[in-house]
Amino acid sequence: MSYRPILAAALAALSLFAAATAMAEDPVSTGTFSNLAVSGYDPVAYFETGGPVEGQSAFEYQWNGAKWRFSSARNLAAFKADPETYAPQYGGYCAWAVSQGYTAKSDPTAWRIVDGKLYMNYSKDIQKRWEQDIPGNIAKADANWPRVLE
Repeated sequence: MSYRPILAAALAALSLFAAATAMAEDPVSTGTFSNLAVSGYDPVAYFETGGPVEGQSAFEYQWNGAKWRFSSARNLAAFKADPETYAPQYGGYCAWAVSQGYTAKSDPTAWRIVDGKLYMNYSKDIQKRWEQDIPGNIAKADANWPRVLE
């Protein structure tokens, strides 16, 4: 009995699996089991109220491959008019991770606005690390973005 056909089939299956697992990240960080950007928090609220506010399903908008939620019709309208102003940098992925050359989810309570841009981090502990050299980490992350999605 020849094992060549079995070996060929196994190698073909392995190459398909490898190709599937090497897929690129989405341009916007979303939940594992949802398509919600910023974990469903209102990105405009960070600028308007100075902190995270949960969005409502009544105020949703599809943009850049993700579903964005807002706490009010006013915030939804502001985002629709200029999403680049309010969307977090690096698609909402952790700014520290992107500065290090990879992606990681972010915690909506670990955030900071720098020069009018919203940055998210994986956790408050990681945010402290990122804050040790904000300009340097932003420069490194800018250089890595969007290549880290590949």
